[in-house]
Amino acid sequence: MGINIHSDLLLRQLRKPGEVTYKIPQGGLFTYVSGANYFGEIVEWFGFAIATWSLPAFTFAFFTLCCIGPRAYHHHRYYLKTFTDYPKSRKALIPFVF
Repeated sequence: MGINIHSDLLLRQLRKPGEVTYKIPQGGLFTYVSGANYFGEIVEWFGFAIATWSLPAFTFAFFTLCCIGPRAYHHHRYYLKTFTDYPKSRKALIPFVF
């Protein structure tokens, strides 16, 4: 949950009121992945599923991964196309892996 909250905070601070341009997220897990907020949410729901050890919770966590994972990948591709100075070592969703 902490990853999710911190990443959302960093995203909200990217633009000043009235700005409409895209910027590269920096700091926190954004150092390693383009979708740090998505990664945090997925970890949060899988943590909940493990804590409750219930099929509905695991199902929800799995479908969260299925919905948010591709979104993170597409954001990552967009950033790579849009920003020439985008960090090439940054992964889409899972630090150092994908």
